[in-house]
Amino acid sequence: MAERFAKCLTCVAFLLGSLLLSVPVLAESEDDPFEGVNRVVFQVNDTLDRTAIKPLAKVYRFIMPDFAERGVRNVFSNLGEIRNFVHNGLQGKLDGSARSAGRFLINSTVGIGGLFDVASDIGIVQAREDLGQTLGVWGLNSGPYLVLPLLGPSTLRDSPGVLADPLLSPLTHVPLEWQARVGIGALGGLQTRADLLSAESMLSGDPYVLYRQAYLSKREYDIADGRLERDDFIDSDPIGSEADEFTDEEFLSEEF
Repeated sequence: MAERFAKCLTCVAFLLGSLLLSVPVLAESEDDPFEGVNRVVFQVNDTLDRTAIKPLAKVYRFIMPDFAERGVRNVFSNLGEIRNFVHNGLQGKLDGSARSAGRFLINSTVGIGGLFDVASDIGIVQAREDLGQTLGVWGLNSGPYLVLPLLGPSTLRDSPGVLADPLLSPLTHVPLEWQARVGIGALGGLQTRADLLSAESMLSGDPYVLYRQAYLSKREYDIADGRLERDDFIDSDPIGSEADEFTDEEFLSEEF
């Protein structure tokens, strides 16, 4: 698995390096040169969300007890610790790799397969990393903003992680029928969508622009490990007067 991922990562880095170096002025002067196409994809995604995904997420939240939702969230978070371990290592963050390995071992055993986040309870904080963050730390420009079908906000640099990072999940290498894989993926997606129900009610204005600003701001925050002197999205207070009830750190912790 490690060899396959290393080869994949090398190819991705080479391809992205070539692409990003070929459009440095465009990427720096305009975050969203494909806005026309992006808005069409965003509208399709939004229509699908409003008519199907969001209603399903509301039903899911209604029928799922809080402890069950927490368990689902914890299991998927625990599976992501292998990805965190690899990318912390690739970024030279040995402390982060150690924490990710420790969290996975503790939560997979004492936490009963990740159902319980015992590691957080004893003070081992998650160090979440992914391919886009690794490439950013390596110095690759984010490139143009993209809206991916079904998946939503991304960038040229971040989008290959959609294909590469799942290779680091144990679920990818477990022999399962396609129906089981679809069911597991749907469960994870519903949990993520349900977690965003409360946050979206605080946004006002052009949703496309707000999601773009939020995503780009969050990615910059993630790559800098929170060490930002100024954040244009947070400092512009785009979510209105209710922002005081939802701290910057909490907003940036949401998945967009």
